Amino acid sequence: MTRSPVRPEPVSVADLFAPPEYARPAISPDGRWLAFLAPWRSRLNVWVLRLGDDDLDLSRARRVTADHRTVLDHRWTDDPRFLLYLQDDDGDENHHVYRVDLEDPDAAAVDLTPYPGARVWELTQVPGLTGSIVVSLNHRAPGLIDLCEIKVATGELTVLADGIDGSSWFTTSAREVYGVTVTEKGWELRQRRPDGELRRVAEFAGDDFPYGPLTRPAPDGRSLWTGTYGDGDRLRPARLDLATGEQTEIDRHPTHDLDTTSVVAPLLPAPFITDARTGELIGVRYSRERQVIRPLTEAFAEVLRALEGLADGDLGGVSSDRSGRYWVTSFNHDRDPSSWLYDHVTGRARLLFRPLRRVDPDTLAPNMPVSITARDGLELPSYLFLPVGQDPEEHAAPPLVLMPHGGPWARDTWGFDLFAQYFATRGYAVLKPQFRGSTGFGREHMQAAIGEFAGAMHDDLVDAVEWAVTHGHADPARVAIFGGSYGGYAALIGVTVTPHLFAAAVDYVGVSDLAATMRSFPEAVRPGLRHNYHLYIGDPDVPEQEADMLARSPISHLDRVVTPLMIFQGANDVRVKKSESDNVVERLRTRGVEVAYRVFDDEGHAFLNPENLMTMFREAGEFLAEHLGGRP
Repeated sequence: MTRSPVRPEPVSVADLFAPPEYARPAISPDGRWLAFLAPWRSRLNVWVLRLGDDDLDLSRARRVTADHRTVLDHRWTDDPRFLLYLQDDDGDENHHVYRVDLEDPDAAAVDLTPYPGARVWELTQVPGLTGSIVVSLNHRAPGLIDLCEIKVATGELTVLADGIDGSSWFTTSAREVYGVTVTEKGWELRQRRPDGELRRVAEFAGDDFPYGPLTRPAPDGRSLWTGTYGDGDRLRPARLDLATGEQTEIDRHPTHDLDTTSVVAPLLPAPFITDARTGELIGVRYSRERQVIRPLTEAFAEVLRALEGLADGDLGGVSSDRSGRYWVTSFNHDRDPSSWLYDHVTGRARLLFRPLRRVDPDTLAPNMPVSITARDGLELPSYLFLPVGQDPEEHAAPPLVLMPHGGPWARDTWGFDLFAQYFATRGYAVLKPQFRGSTGFGREHMQAAIGEFAGAMHDDLVDAVEWAVTHGHADPARVAIFGGSYGGYAALIGVTVTPHLFAAAVDYVGVSDLAATMRSFPEAVRPGLRHNYHLYIGDPDVPEQEADMLARSPISHLDRVVTPLMIFQGANDVRVKKSESDNVVERLRTRGVEVAYRVFDDEGHAFLNPENLMTMFREAGEFLAEHLGGRP
């Protein structure tokens, strides 16, 4: 591993965290329109461009939304007249579905789910249900998530299945309703017959699927695509027969798992790639340190070869028109992401945009996959960013920022990382270990976290720091920890369980009280906690388990904190309530411990507004520079 001997000026916080020039392109079903995101009044909104043979001037595009908060999720419907997008209110996660009519440019976007306090938990377009979308919606009561069909043109809503029994419902192209219900041992897939009778179809082990099994209905109406471990350690794609419950393996990769990152981060590409016209499965995504896509048809294999040859990086979102002629794709890259339009008939490919064109890739740090061995022998795949412009032969070991991810049933992925680049361009090494409990590295790796909050999961982070020090990537006296959500919990555990390991810590919407966090979860999701939070940590309604949860909670050990601490919190966070951070700050300040605290009134659990992100990183950068000696 080498560091560039040229030390450029740090990339400005504005260049990193201002909205990208363009993002998330998608082609219409008829191939005539390109939709994408671009800034308007410092917020990403949806724009459309009529595609011509030679003209790809995105500056000619027409803006079709005018939202005060950045739009992240936009989709074409099967009718290219209509676009959909999801939006919440200042981070409260009560997302509604809005419709844009391209044939009526003066009309405002229409809320298709106009129910105060309601939330769209899932939005799908089912092959065969022309002109409709299917949503999971708690419009009748907070704890009842109904399955609803909505006519896009009129907004007419029909309840297909009520949420009385807590099932997560979906429908097939044959309009048959199925649901996944939590049981004591796992998850049960059931069919709800027209007379209301429930028929058991299949069961899935709870400890294999913390958030439930994958359930993607196939276009034949008789099967769905799912994932199975079988008798092995790797998650593989399978077809499940809805009549018999039998699962048949579709494909397998010898070292990679089926990529399930979209289960907890829906904006990331789904594991199943389907044909835009037929809905049939044509490709499968796998992941480990890097992504692999395996084609399942000869036709897509030919397209995939052409797409993967367009740029370096891992293939991200892919969309095509119904004919399969025009393809739009984006590449994840650690320093230079890009998006392209490809014509499969002519073989012509054109660059659509580089979303961060304002940043010179040569001023950024490579994202390097590395492997760390934990003290018990478990392999911890990790990502390392070395300080830009520092020659290891001429410089002492740099300060290190350890960045545990959120979840914890999630993972980091290879690609462009704004948070890591901010610090790597300011003289820090950044290490992102995929500690036990992370998904995408095998069943054993995930299940090794059961009962290990503040235990072996934290040991993994300590071992990662030791690895970095041993390999010359970190000065042991200048190590910080910076994490969000579960990563924020890990940061707080770091300054309570190992108070002298870290010279500074930054907690971003982190959990401080495990029991309080679970009790604050929305009523609708509480039945599903059995095989994730309850299994891995405990049930706060069971006294002895609650006592153990408190023992694993940072709030119980604040008397040990001596490390300078900075906390960022969203006032509208529905996952980790502001009161948790308030309690930590109040108790530490009473003891005279240095703690900086910033609350953003217009944010929730994941900060979105660029001015808030800039403020957070300016302040975090100054804080760590003071305590670790990096560049402010």
